[in-house]
Amino acid sequence: MVKKSRGFRSRTRKKLKQKARPTITKFLEEFKIGEKVIILQEPSSQKGMPHPRFKGKIGKIIEKRGKSYIVEIIDGNKVKKVISRPEHLRLVK
Repeated sequence: MVKKSRGFRSRTRKKLKQKARPTITKFLEEFKIGEKVIILQEPSSQKGMPHPRFKGKIGKIIEKRGKSYIVEIIDGNKVKKVISRPEHLRLVK
């Protein structure tokens, strides 16, 4: 038998369903170091998309790397760093 593939976007049909077309300002948004953000993937852009297991997590921006940001989140007992582009991040209000 052939092994079933378990790719990066496997079993994400409902998680990554697109609601509406995003505005260009979402892709050009700037964040400051220390701001709190929520990780929510934008399905129309695959570049810089964090893994779906981090969807809805709240983290703090600790660094800018090129066009992307490094977000520090707490996952269980561990502190993890996630690299993500700005279209996949939202400010916490």
